[in-house]
Amino acid sequence: MVTIKYDNQGDAISRDVPPDSLALIDAGGNGSDRSYSYADLMRLSGAVARGLLKRGLQRGDRVAILSANRAEFLFTFLGTMQAGLVSVPVNYKLPAETVAYVVENCDAKLVIGDDARLALAPDNVPKISFDRDFASLLDEGPFTPLAMKPEEPALFLYTSGSTGRPKGVVLSHYSHLWAISQRKRRPAAPPSQRVLVAAPLYHMNGLAMCQTTFSHGDTIVLLPQFTTKGYVEAAAKHRVAFLTSVPTMIAMMLRERELLAKNDLSAVEAVRMGSAPITQALIDQVRQVFPKAVISNGYGTTEAGPVVFGPHPDGIAQPELSTGYPHPDVQLRLVRDGKEVDDEGALEMKCGALMTHYHKLPEVTARAMTSDGYYRTSDVFRRDDNGFFYFVGRVDDMFVCGGENIYPGEVEKMLERHPDIHQAAVIPVPDELKGHKPIAFVVKAKDAELDEQAVKTYALANAPAYQHPRQVFFVDEMPLAGTNKIDKRVLAQQIPTGDV
Repeated sequence: MVTIKYDNQGDAISRDVPPDSLALIDAGGNGSDRSYSYADLMRLSGAVARGLLKRGLQRGDRVAILSANRAEFLFTFLGTMQAGLVSVPVNYKLPAETVAYVVENCDAKLVIGDDARLALAPDNVPKISFDRDFASLLDEGPFTPLAMKPEEPALFLYTSGSTGRPKGVVLSHYSHLWAISQRKRRPAAPPSQRVLVAAPLYHMNGLAMCQTTFSHGDTIVLLPQFTTKGYVEAAAKHRVAFLTSVPTMIAMMLRERELLAKNDLSAVEAVRMGSAPITQALIDQVRQVFPKAVISNGYGTTEAGPVVFGPHPDGIAQPELSTGYPHPDVQLRLVRDGKEVDDEGALEMKCGALMTHYHKLPEVTARAMTSDGYYRTSDVFRRDDNGFFYFVGRVDDMFVCGGENIYPGEVEKMLERHPDIHQAAVIPVPDELKGHKPIAFVVKAKDAELDEQAVKTYALANAPAYQHPRQVFFVDEMPLAGTNKIDKRVLAQQIPTGDV
């Protein structure tokens, strides 16, 4: 059993490093770097907690955070929970009406954020600006984080709402304290290793990495948002050892050969990609740029946390495209046609990081959870003979073409093995005869000469005929959604009228 040191998520800050150890480098929030020690982190998050309670907020009240990544975001996130309140990071890339829905749905008593995004919040909720009012919120002085019951809510994370209004995932204090306790530091990691975070803090990927890093006593290098130039230059300038990102971000970075050549990235020892499928081609490119780095393929969900897989208990090497072997403290099963299977099916899981429920959605919660307490991820996985798992695709991404099931991710992996294809995205379009048919958007490799027929010919030679894209559209780069994954809804809108 793993020991959980804390009873309040906001208090999960390492005491094993000297107080003056570097906790956070805000690399660009105010146009220049700002650095904070562990003493600063505890002092300022405690000042937020004291300030919120001084305003009269009560245990369990929700505080929404609406801002780009910056130091004040993390102080507020931690301080809110230290005060016994509930932190609600909000995706500011959603339409204004959806942001307003999230703020109202979570019953926020206060919205704190930057000037550029606070305007998205409804005016009937009090607001505090990081840019104008934050200093007046802080109430510095001694503060002991409130002792929280394991089941009490610590934060709400709203899903992206790709198929409707976002759902508020209620996560208890125990849920992420359990996850933090399970995420061990790399044995070979240097003392006070620096971890680069550019993924938005309203998303599990970046937020959980910050929580884990603070619990380990390491240093976060925080970017306000992802740009290839900013990401590469920050990694070089701050001698970052650990890169964490979604695959799309890494793929975009790898295209910038001149930028990479001009920056010294020799400090990078680990590259962790998660939140979306990866391909062998991407792994090979990462290895070329970071030859000494350990490359890992992560998987997690908002509803059940970031701890799912780990190493094989018998020491069998993990295949590069695998997400790993089931973590010993996580129960997993694959289900197909209502029955548990050994080979391929929808993943269901049970672990300490499970959500409590979806906020105000009891029927949706009941559909997401099984009667014996497993969360239905709606992600399809394959399991090999050694017990390693491989991500196949989303249940709801799968479409039928002439009676055959097609998972876009599988077709994308096949296309990206072509040496002249840097990235591929596959989406279905209606077809009177087949029901649906696949089409592909392709970003060519640098200086590659490639036409539509060459892509089709390659697909027909390397996959079942029904998987080959019936049309291919070339784009300079893939559009990104708010979670830095490829935004396929935008791609669908780019299809020329009458072309499908």
